[in-house]
Amino acid sequence: MQDRTVLATCLFVAFCSWPCTLLSAADQPPNVVVIITDDQGWGDLSLHGNQNIRTPNIDALANAGAAFDRFYVSPVCAPTRASLLTGRYYLRTGVLGVTRGQERMNLDEVTFADLFKANGYATGGFGKWHNGSQYPYHPNGRGFDEFYGFTCGHWANYFDTLLDHNGKEVRGQGYINDDFTSKAIEFIETNHSRPFLCYLAYNTPHTPFQVPDKEFDRVKDRGLSMFHRDRKREKDLETVSALAMCENIDLNVGRLLAKLDEHKLAENTIVMYLSDNGPNTWRWNGGMKGKKGAVDEGGVRSPFFVRWPKKIRPGTKIDRIAAHIDVLPTLVELTGIDPAKSARRHKPLDGVSLQPLLTGESKKWPERTLFSTFRGRASLRTEQYRADAKSLFDMHTDPQQRKNLANREQETHQELAGVLKKWMAQWPQASPRGPDPRPYPVGARRTPPTVLPAQDCQFHGSGLRYSAPPPNASWMDGWTSAAAYPYWNVDVINPGEYEVILKFTCGQDAVGTELEATFGDQRVSGRIEEAFDPALIESPDRVPRKESYEKPFRRMSLGKISLRRGQGPLKLRALRQTGKEVIDLRAVELRRL
Repeated sequence: MQDRTVLATCLFVAFCSWPCTLLSAADQPPNVVVIITDDQGWGDLSLHGNQNIRTPNIDALANAGAAFDRFYVSPVCAPTRASLLTGRYYLRTGVLGVTRGQERMNLDEVTFADLFKANGYATGGFGKWHNGSQYPYHPNGRGFDEFYGFTCGHWANYFDTLLDHNGKEVRGQGYINDDFTSKAIEFIETNHSRPFLCYLAYNTPHTPFQVPDKEFDRVKDRGLSMFHRDRKREKDLETVSALAMCENIDLNVGRLLAKLDEHKLAENTIVMYLSDNGPNTWRWNGGMKGKKGAVDEGGVRSPFFVRWPKKIRPGTKIDRIAAHIDVLPTLVELTGIDPAKSARRHKPLDGVSLQPLLTGESKKWPERTLFSTFRGRASLRTEQYRADAKSLFDMHTDPQQRKNLANREQETHQELAGVLKKWMAQWPQASPRGPDPRPYPVGARRTPPTVLPAQDCQFHGSGLRYSAPPPNASWMDGWTSAAAYPYWNVDVINPGEYEVILKFTCGQDAVGTELEATFGDQRVSGRIEEAFDPALIESPDRVPRKESYEKPFRRMSLGKISLRRGQGPLKLRALRQTGKEVIDLRAVELRRL
């Protein structure tokens, strides 16, 4: 067994020990583009044999560089992004879930954007962030000079939607992925004469299933000929919708790559492409077991392509296992940047540089063990096996995990199960319940204001609820009793005078309702003078959704409050209730004066 797996469960590499041998002093530092998609399975590409879909641009990207056959991410969104950004397993970073504060990445973590910014790169992030909203959890506090997108997990509307531009709310233009790509292209055009890092995080094919007619009709008219291994579990309209969204991604990848060609940047730009977890529905995925959320192969195996014409030979095929934790150390070694320039203290990594595999310099690649976990479920992957507490699968002979060998190969299973148990013992907090106890920072920078969305609040009393089961991008409703109230545990970084602004809707009978915000012994109150009860924004969903819809909210200032430095609950109470419901609440904004 010793020669098949690494008994040491974590591969730590110190930042300062990385070799930086690829570039000579005369070389121009390469640009970097990292593209990550949301809920796109390994099988959602024509390159991988799916006859239901056409992805010529992504296929060409893969063929023009290195394609990894066994690349792994986490089972869900925020954990994958934390590992991708830091080179560390997400449980080390403070990320424990996908909402209610659990998606936040600890502020002492070093991201690849931090490193590239410290080395003189222009840094831009576009799309879905999902590792914290309030500055300095915000992308602008994690190394990105430019950010355009949204910071939570789900989003309510993919057409002309409200988005975040460097902390300020703006209205997007057109279909969301087209918009993100346009902004990424603008960033490249602005910075094409200097080294840049462009992080393009598409939020599809994540639900809600919204996609332009052109892509949807093309996939629908083509029809489906390949299906999930359990055909009864697949819903054809979901499959068509998801694949149409993936074809839209392909078109946008083509747009971005064409911009690199236009500026003659392709030769010296490293382009990486991956997804954040397995498919979000039951659809064809190479016959693999599991989908998003599972620690089986189908839940964590992702496409991973790396193109760099200057250094990586086209058509390179890599069959060794690798993972999201390897991206940061790989980028550091490929670009030759100096990690010591980062202002934050360096932490040991779980990932390793894949540079020897990419450039063909590897004569003997060491065996390693990779771990997959979420909400108490866990498995490990070696070159040959996938194992958990009850199962053992030989992935060489049984890549679809149909034959459990735990009883037949008991010694191997017991050894690997022991390694997994020991690794999981490090994480007693791996299955949290309820909201994250860490406070939300307030006033860490003067502008834009600190936004405390409803999805981050806690409820006191009965009746209060989110507008949809996934709290992300939702609002709080059910406020039928003045005895109930929402509150946020906050940490006031900079004390002083703040204006308290509510984003709300209410019916005509709520006019005259009086609301009060309190923090410690400080309070401010205001009265609703006018009803605002708009209809939901029309959303062209292909499949009935589980998320909230988007609706307009009105801003109302309660006035000024003096906030002292320190931690405590910020409460929003109803002093006087005139209607059946108090208000629907989207967020509280705190603007430092």
